[in-house]
Amino acid sequence: MRDAKQVIRDKARAIGFEAVGFCAAEAAEADRRHLAEFLSRGLHGDMAWMADTQARRAAPRALWPEVESIVVLGTNYGPRGDPLASLARRDRGTVSVYARGVDYHRVLKKRLKRLGRWMAETLDCEVKVFVDTAPVMEKPLAARAGVGWQGKHTNLISRDFGSWLFLGEVFTTLTLPPDAPETDHCGSCDLCQRACPTGALAEAYRIDPGLCISYLTIEHKGPIAPGLRERMGNRIYGCDDCLAVCPWNKFAAPTPDEAFAASAETDSPRLADLARLDDAAFRRAFAASPIKRTGRDRFVRNVLIAIGNSADRALAGAARERLDDSSPLVRDAARWALERLIPKAGTTGSY
Repeated sequence: MRDAKQVIRDKARAIGFEAVGFCAAEAAEADRRHLAEFLSRGLHGDMAWMADTQARRAAPRALWPEVESIVVLGTNYGPRGDPLASLARRDRGTVSVYARGVDYHRVLKKRLKRLGRWMAETLDCEVKVFVDTAPVMEKPLAARAGVGWQGKHTNLISRDFGSWLFLGEVFTTLTLPPDAPETDHCGSCDLCQRACPTGALAEAYRIDPGLCISYLTIEHKGPIAPGLRERMGNRIYGCDDCLAVCPWNKFAAPTPDEAFAASAETDSPRLADLARLDDAAFRRAFAASPIKRTGRDRFVRNVLIAIGNSADRALAGAARERLDDSSPLVRDAARWALERLIPKAGTTGSY
């Protein structure tokens, strides 16, 4: 048989993975230290699962003692147009590129299982497959496997695909020679840091999730601080500003995968329509989307903040309809939006 790595690489690409790298399953002390510091500073916020899984996250063999090597896979989800174009359409919402299509967990898990089964049958090994719902430090592993490097915005950057790679892993009992780690190619560039709307990247290679719009719109469970609401613009699920300005995107190509193409519900959707979603309608609209994980209340909170930032008084009616919503989170955002669109309305009680 040909070299096992090349056989795996060829099969992975045939299944739909554009990037493939290999690394040993050894724990990296630097990764463990960075994770411990991140958690000790409380930067994980509402993401309690990060602390709960700290031991397994920091060491692959704590997750599966038999693992010897890790195959790191990347799938291109590059946008088919300017990912920031919808920011100027203030009556519309902006959804992060990664969430505009089908939930990538579904797509990648199916492909990973297919590759894993083939490896087990062809190479006589055991495997376990993971997407990012498992306690795996994907970006450090991808850097060690030569797939890319973690840029100053802390996300993975690829010389071939820029900022736009979904990651997955196959843990295997095979002992495979590791690929050379990717080196950092950010240089003196700080465009991603300067692009952040909230200053969450004040320090290169470190992010403050409590200021990050992606964290605030997806993970944060409570009301968002008013000062941060004003900086969110019309970003209703995630934020791509730091990713989109990276110069390495000049080498990226739009995804050929229709599964990741934007849907009608995620391609600059009307804020007024989204604000009127009840729980059942929300579930129907986003049944196949990663957006569903936020739940209706958090999502409508985000939509109402975007309405408050729109400066479009025609949207006041959509906010007014949510003043009696069953969710305190939604009611709070509705009041804030109306106070922004109709100054002093909140203090007079007249909307």
